[in-house]
Amino acid sequence: MKRPPPKETPLSWKERFNALRNVPPLLRMVWDTSASLSLATLVLRFIAALFPLASLWVSKLIIDLVVKAIRGLPIDRGLIWKLLILEVLLAVGADVLGRSISLVDSLLRDRFNNYVSLRLILHATTLDLFSFEDPVFYDKMERTRRQGFDRLIASLAGMAQQLLTLLSMLSAVVFVYPWLIVLLIVATVPVFLGESRFALLNYSMLYRYTPERRELDYLRYLGASNESAKEIKIFGLGHHLAERCRVLWDRFYNDNKKLAVERTIHGSLLNLAPTGAYYIAYVLIILRALRGTLSVGDLTLATGAFSRARSIMENLVSSLTGIAEQSLFIKDLFDFFDSRPAIVSKPDALPVPKPIKIGFVFENVSFSYPGQTKKVLSSISFSFAANEKIALVGENGAGKTTLVKLLARLYEPTEGRILLDGVDLREYDVDDLRHEIGVIFQDYMRYDLLAFENIGFGRIEELGNDARIIASAEKSLAAPVIEKLPKQYRQMLGRRFEGGVDLSIGQWQKIALARAYMRDAQILILDEPTASLDARAEFEVYQRFVELTAGKMAILISHRFSTVRMADRILVLEHGLIAEQGSHQQLLGLNGKYAELFELQAAGYR
Repeated sequence: MKRPPPKETPLSWKERFNALRNVPPLLRMVWDTSASLSLATLVLRFIAALFPLASLWVSKLIIDLVVKAIRGLPIDRGLIWKLLILEVLLAVGADVLGRSISLVDSLLRDRFNNYVSLRLILHATTLDLFSFEDPVFYDKMERTRRQGFDRLIASLAGMAQQLLTLLSMLSAVVFVYPWLIVLLIVATVPVFLGESRFALLNYSMLYRYTPERRELDYLRYLGASNESAKEIKIFGLGHHLAERCRVLWDRFYNDNKKLAVERTIHGSLLNLAPTGAYYIAYVLIILRALRGTLSVGDLTLATGAFSRARSIMENLVSSLTGIAEQSLFIKDLFDFFDSRPAIVSKPDALPVPKPIKIGFVFENVSFSYPGQTKKVLSSISFSFAANEKIALVGENGAGKTTLVKLLARLYEPTEGRILLDGVDLREYDVDDLRHEIGVIFQDYMRYDLLAFENIGFGRIEELGNDARIIASAEKSLAAPVIEKLPKQYRQMLGRRFEGGVDLSIGQWQKIALARAYMRDAQILILDEPTASLDARAEFEVYQRFVELTAGKMAILISHRFSTVRMADRILVLEHGLIAEQGSHQQLLGLNGKYAELFELQAAGYR
């Protein structure tokens, strides 16, 4: 089935020009990156902007002296050579200034890119889980990530330099023929309007294709990833993925080609105006020179200054439209920075009780995703006592993982409330709450980093505590795996980087469990991280988990009943509701949903 092409959402002129408001905040960000480098590039560009006029003026003086000498008029011949040396020095100085500007810009660009990248990472850590599950959020972040804002900064700095040079050139034009400025400005307006239109059409095209570009990135990742290589080869998916990529590439290419061709044709036609203006001005200057009101040097200065002014104005128009286009992407950047999490701690938030004395109570808790009416959980009520181990059972989509995320305040209830030791969970400090929870989800992370980092991330402030890391590895049975690695705890894991060693699924799971034990939290949660293990291996992991969580609160989520029967109490979730709860024997005695699922699984082993 073919996907319909994305629809264009044209921007109004008001929206287009309003986007320029994003430029000053970006410049403030650049200044915050490095005030010294920002000041240096401004000063250097200001000086460099005056060099072209100085060179033209020296050339005019040299030409006038030479013409006088040819006519036999008395002159200071030594002055000619002094002016020539000055022109050489100006040329050398311009080159040195240009290289200095490139150096400063390069340093500032690197500092700025690092500054923005760090801000993106740090701000992303403050956002809710909802943000990362929202395609619109990802589209905005993708557009932000793809844009080289350092190029925009260089364009702005270049524009400032060109503007100063333009003013100096216009002063020379005014000196010779003031009315030429009017001709120059009038001729530039059509080019500005045309370039503005196509720049904004280009942004509109990039905007509406953002989801497809993310899909293309994902397809490229699937086609050349060690994680997907086995299935790609076994199922012969390579040609299918390549064809999907080709379709997307062709669509991008055809739309971009159409826009580029149209832009070239219109640009060529619109450029006739400034070209005609230049030659009209050239004729007017020549006529004045023929009448004897201009010297040869003045003629050279006027034609050179007007030519340079025309070129600079065209470049400024092009740069301005480019900035107007990129300022729309800057809006995405600042929209991202302006996004705020909904789940935050109150100013007078309470610390989590240490130790927890009563436990958690869910009171009529319901949850549905933003923009959806279907409830994932509906009027859930139960208690989770201190030192108790409970298990969550249910078919996929029953709401087990959602319940855990509500407990950790990764989500907020749509209705109802959750109490901890009799106090609403929203009254506690969010970071402190999560600090007391150790959780390993089924889709746990496999960090392509050193082994000790994979474990130490469980409590980042203890990353340098080797004894604690080793103890956590021993608890999760990961220690024997690590000790067999060439560099043991300093071994790079995964195949992403040179020298990395990949692990089996079972070995990665033990590393992930070690990360949970590293947390040493009051509440430990295992959300089916051992689903890929065989029944015996999973039983051993959970048996050890129960032993090591003695005196702590624990939640077990598993499809295997040999595992969940270890819990003090089992909650059976069905269609977002708690259908049953009790011990293993009590639930079997009810002969309800739990007993049905137990019999179905037991039959598979007979």
